[in-house]
Amino acid sequence: MGPRPRHTSAAARNVKAPGAVATDMSESQHEQGEQVQPTEHHRVVVIGAGQAALSTAHFLRRDGERPGRELLLLDANPTPGGAWSHRWDALTFDDAHGIHDLPGFPLGETDPTEPAREVVKRYYGAYEEHEGLQVQRPWRVTSVRRTHDPDPARPGDRPRFLVTATSGSAAQGTETKASTRTLTASALVSATGTWDRPFVPSYPGRFGGRQLTTAGFVSPDEFAGRRVLVVGGGTSAVQFLLLLREHGADTLWSTRHAPDWTEVPFDAEWGRQVEHSVAGRTRAGLPPLSVVAATGLPLIPRYVRGIEDGILLSRGPIVRLTEDGVDLADGSHERVDVILWATGFRAALDHLAPLHLRAPGGGVAMADDDVSVPAAPGLVLVGYGPSASTLGATRAGRRAARAVARILTPTQATTKASRDGAGRTPEPAVV
Repeated sequence: MGPRPRHTSAAARNVKAPGAVATDMSESQHEQGEQVQPTEHHRVVVIGAGQAALSTAHFLRRDGERPGRELLLLDANPTPGGAWSHRWDALTFDDAHGIHDLPGFPLGETDPTEPAREVVKRYYGAYEEHEGLQVQRPWRVTSVRRTHDPDPARPGDRPRFLVTATSGSAAQGTETKASTRTLTASALVSATGTWDRPFVPSYPGRFGGRQLTTAGFVSPDEFAGRRVLVVGGGTSAVQFLLLLREHGADTLWSTRHAPDWTEVPFDAEWGRQVEHSVAGRTRAGLPPLSVVAATGLPLIPRYVRGIEDGILLSRGPIVRLTEDGVDLADGSHERVDVILWATGFRAALDHLAPLHLRAPGGGVAMADDDVSVPAAPGLVLVGYGPSASTLGATRAGRRAARAVARILTPTQATTKASRDGAGRTPEPAVV
């Protein structure tokens, strides 16, 4: 793993990273209008270090892109593990239903009672080291812009994107500020997933108690003796209901529709069918469906017992929030202390807003390979749509690397030959 970034002065930050190529762009601007000079150029920049990003990096490295030089991975999290590093202690690896192996590095045997967070952090960290990926963290990419309009007459290894990233935060009462870094990339892989964008539906009225989302959940013990309304029809909602009841909370479940229980085995064939269904929407520029809409809820023994015990019985949809609870569609009013919104996530794509990727249908229109974005030549999107699951993310890595190769193909043969030898082909001029 590469060294952690240090919070340095502006002058020090203008020194280019080892192996990076200095650029001479003069028209770049920071999001807030200040003039910013890009300090480095990389052939491929990968944003994120979750399953999709690590899988993609594996295939890129196999194709000859050297981590830390041609290939740069930026991760907003302080440790390996991607979104898994934020999961609560009580979510065991068994409850998480496992993860798919990363390419060339099986997970092996695990303790099903160990927190899923620790299993995945350890696994991803070992994978980063095994692959020599030199992930740089914590760097949060805040903006991606085009360096110029794509020119079909000049394809290949040239800067297409200007990337702005920050590390650290302003400290109150001191002069410490977030470090800002700018760089250019010939090909960009965005693999930011969904964790940073929990979704909360809108209802009339106002609730006066505590509200939180899946991303804000820490421990079930803090809800002992309280009445908690869990909202959402997915696996997380089901797990929260069982977990909170085990830790002394009085629970109530609300879903928009009847829970979609299914006895279909969640195997590889099922995964491929789910990917195909989701891909049909993203290719049409529609937003991806929620996980439960694509998969349903598995009728595993633990969930069956929850149904039989009356814990996993939905009271139906909410009509209105009130100061002390909710009005439900069945005409009843329920008083609650806490509302836990287990209502899913949306794709975390705010950093790509300057590229104007939204299709009329509200999503990002994907190419037939399910990773390329026709509206932004040079951009590859993984961890979105069919590649949002761990199985889909691993499979998408190979397709993403192929898409990057197509972006860089016109100059790849000569640059790769020279960088593997004593010399290096000069970088193309920046326009």
